[in-house]
Amino acid sequence: MKENYEAVIGLEVHAQMLTRTKAYSNDVNEYGARPNTNISAVSLGHPGTLPRMNKKTIEYAIKLGLALNCEIAEHQYFARKNYFYPDLPKGYQITQDTTPICTNGHIDLKMKDQKVKHVGITRIHMEEDSGKSIHDVDVHDSLVDLNRAGTPLLEIVTEPDLRSGDEAYTYLTEIRQLVRYLDICDGNMEEGSLRCDANVSVRKRGAEAFGTKVEVKNMNSIRNVQRAINYEIERQIEMVENQEEIAQETRSFDAVNMRTISMRTKEAANDYRYFPEPDLQPLHVTQEDVESVRKAMPVLPNALFEIYTSSLNLSEYDASNIIASKPMAMYFEALRLHTSNYKAAANWMNGEVRSYLNQQGKTIEEFPLEPQQIAELIELIDEGVISNSLATQKVFPKMLEKTSASARTIAEENNLIQDSDEDSIASTVEDVLKQHQDEVDRYRNGERQLVGFFMGQVMKKSGGKVDPKAANKMIRKKLEA
Repeated sequence: MKENYEAVIGLEVHAQMLTRTKAYSNDVNEYGARPNTNISAVSLGHPGTLPRMNKKTIEYAIKLGLALNCEIAEHQYFARKNYFYPDLPKGYQITQDTTPICTNGHIDLKMKDQKVKHVGITRIHMEEDSGKSIHDVDVHDSLVDLNRAGTPLLEIVTEPDLRSGDEAYTYLTEIRQLVRYLDICDGNMEEGSLRCDANVSVRKRGAEAFGTKVEVKNMNSIRNVQRAINYEIERQIEMVENQEEIAQETRSFDAVNMRTISMRTKEAANDYRYFPEPDLQPLHVTQEDVESVRKAMPVLPNALFEIYTSSLNLSEYDASNIIASKPMAMYFEALRLHTSNYKAAANWMNGEVRSYLNQQGKTIEEFPLEPQQIAELIELIDEGVISNSLATQKVFPKMLEKTSASARTIAEENNLIQDSDEDSIASTVEDVLKQHQDEVDRYRNGERQLVGFFMGQVMKKSGGKVDPKAANKMIRKKLEA
């Protein structure tokens, strides 16, 4: 049954901008402050007050537009979108209606099957957020916190190009990564700074006309967006099969029971009674403005991925793990300035460094070692001064304890310098072979895999200090004698 249908999905993402102040007032833009403290007569819309444009929001919008291959509108004006919410103090929202700052963009997603999914970006526009209604603190009443009212938003609207919850998951992951690289939004869905509404409909495969669209709201994680879409697809297909009429409505996602619930009928555009905002002058963005922002753009994750896989010859797995977080990528960028062994650098970043951060519950910004210290550790391994196993098991942990000491100093102080002396290695190997004569006989009778056993015994006897390559060569030489 399901294979006879196709889902049509468009997403609307709201990204709160990381500006110091709100969109149209000097009120502090800050998450986590005491309720109703970051407000003023302007953000509350008191009579006689006037909004004032926050220029930083324009710069951030252009940044995102360029990153998503959009056209940047030269002439724009703002509008009032009128609707009633208890947490919307002015009774309207200042937004962009017919002249969004960014249009006709796109993003290409690499899916798990390695196919590329092209998703069109219809528009990106600037607007302000509402406050927040809180229903789970007081038993009898809903509470209202207006700190969020007036917070600057970018709304990113896709074409109806997505076809599954999996594609929506990949898209949102890419958008979150992008706004974090651009430093325009922290991307924390659990705090509401990145929110997503999904418009979902179904139709018979091959049909051109869209089905009835249902909007799903209140999803606080990318995974829940995926789950809500998948549930809604199943629900709508079942309704069509049963010849039931699908209502054009807004639904909420119940994450506990993994289902969507009807909230209200969907408003039409004329319900909002849009009209030009009379208190903000039209906005004019010149080509010089756009180019100024373009020159200041950081290297974006797709460009880093191409550099890492093509120029540095890293695997796609290594590159993807590094660029997943901007701070991690920036640390790696600093690290590769001090070493040309990029594969080893990636291994340390994705291995021991990430393991330490996970165990300690820290971010890479809190990592106590400088990139050059990791580079020195890699250099000592490459030069054969210490073995890789000693580096990971003993030197690296001691560096974390004594963060000001160099890797070489720690290796010397703890007698961890690798033994590369041929006579010393030969003596250790001979001792091990004498102690395991049965295994020597078995090796000489064809059990060649026992070389690993002998290597382990040699490393154990030497305290891990013997040069592994030299030891392996010596073991084979003695056994073949």
